[in-house]
Formats: sequence, structure tokens, C-alpha cells
Amino acid sequence: MNNATVETIWQRLAVMAEMQESHNRLVHPQWARQGHAYYRAVWVECAELLDHYGWKWWKSRDAQPDQVKLEIVDIWHFGLSELLRAEQVDRNLAARFAALLDEPAKDEFRDAVEALARSSLATQAFDLAAFVGVMRALPLDFDELYEMYVGKNVLNAFRQEHGYRTGEYRKEWNGREDNEHLAELVRNMDAGAATFAADLARALAERYAESRRA
Repeated sequence: MNNATVETIWQRLAVMAEMQESHNRLVHPQWARQGHAYYRAVWVECAELLDHYGWKWWKSRDAQPDQVKLEIVDIWHFGLSELLRAEQVDRNLAARFAALLDEPAKDEFRDAVEALARSSLATQAFDLAAFVGVMRALPLDFDELYEMYVGKNVLNAFRQEHGYRTGEYRKEWNGREDNEHLAELVRNMDAGAATFAADLARALAERYAESRRA
């Protein structure tokens, strides 16, 4: 583990924390006092993650890599919310993240996902080590987690702005889920650009408008 790696992780954690805080306030201004069961959301997302990865031996289905990664990012939204609520997003967290990422993968992917779900149920908390274990098992590196997190955060805000809570918004456009449109757009954009989030929001809005006109 080197200081540059920890510093980069810390810088990106700070960006993600700010975005998550903003999104959570959009859902409820006093979100941290609502007692939301983030651990429950984590283990439910683990089940959805395995559906995209594939586990049914009696049914032929290819893994959906983009959807698998987006489900991991969804889990991180809830995990990050739990860490923010506990006031644990700091440089120490960045150093721990870096150290965990340096460890070799220990489990097959399905086993790693189940370990995260078990820990969530047993502790009713977010297990960073188990979460990074899922990342290593896939694998999903920190840069990609960051890029896809920013993308999904933009999508979540887009959903809220277009009536997600009131039921007006529909996640499927032109026969494809908005997650799929998002993954395609992220792949074709410069995630390192300072305007990445704004550019992505604009591209998402343009594609959504086109689908409504079709």
C-alpha cells in the first residue's frame, strides 16, 4: 500500500461521500435520523446481484457483467450511507480500503457475495472487508467502482427529478432498463473529466427525451 494510492482513494471517497449525502438529503432532509436499515438493503441487493451473475444450475443464462457491476455499486450506495451515518468516512477509511484491495482474492464470486449477505444479517451493519472481498472476487477495481458510482448517482438523481417516488417515471426505455443505458453511456465517456457527472446527466436526459419521442 502506498501513500499515493491512499490519497487517490481518499479524494474519490470524499467526492462519493458528498454525492451520497446530497442524494440522501434529496430523499429526506433528515435522512441520518430516520433509522433506515441499510444492512437489509445490502443483503437484498446481494440476491439481485447473484441473479445477474447466474446461480440457477437448471437454467442456462449468461452472466451480465455490466449489471453485476451496477449491483455492486448499488450495494456501495447503502454501505456508504451507513458509513456516513456513523461518521466513518475519513482518511483512515481510505487507508483500510487500500489495504483490503491489496489482499489477494480468497473466495469464488458467489461465495464472496454470500459472505457479505451473511455478515449484513449477523451484524446489521456494513462489512467493508466483505464488500471489498466481492470486488476482488469479480474483479472490480476502485477506479471502476468510482466511475460507476458517479454514473449511478447521476441516474438516481435523474430518476428522482422525473417522478420516481410518485410512480411517474418508468425505468425501461425502448425495451431496455435505464441501468443498461447508463452503463453504455459511461463506457463511452471520459470518467476522469472534471465535467464527467454533468456530461453524463446531459447525455442521459437527451437519450431519455429521444425514447419519449419514439
